[in-house]
Amino acid sequence: MWFFAEKIVGDGIAIKPTGNKMVAPVDGTIGKIFETNHAFSIESDSGIELFVHFGIDTVELKGEGFKRIAEEGQRVKVGDPVIEFDLPLLEEKAKSTLTPVVISNMDEIKELIKLSGSVTVGETPVIRIKK
Repeated sequence: MWFFAEKIVGDGIAIKPTGNKMVAPVDGTIGKIFETNHAFSIESDSGIELFVHFGIDTVELKGEGFKRIAEEGQRVKVGDPVIEFDLPLLEEKAKSTLTPVVISNMDEIKELIKLSGSVTVGETPVIRIKK
């Protein structure tokens, strides 16, 4: 989607999922979980606002392939499951499974270092941020 590429919603990274869960990328509080369960926002304990959006145009699936695990307002730790998904189904039906993770409040960020390579969910850092 162009608004991710143009950084309209913020800067960040994209992750190619291999498992079946979207997890909390930081310790914090779940903000909004979209009605279709394909995306959520979270605010870290240090005030960083993140937006996690599974795939491209997955809103068109109207929730098919997604199951909410966490609730809005819930306190979570890094690696806690937020949404479960059916990866084989989504690989078949979604335009892409590439999952953007963007920082919504970039105006408060002094430095953003994007890391790359294979990661272990809930363990390997993918972004280093200085406020």
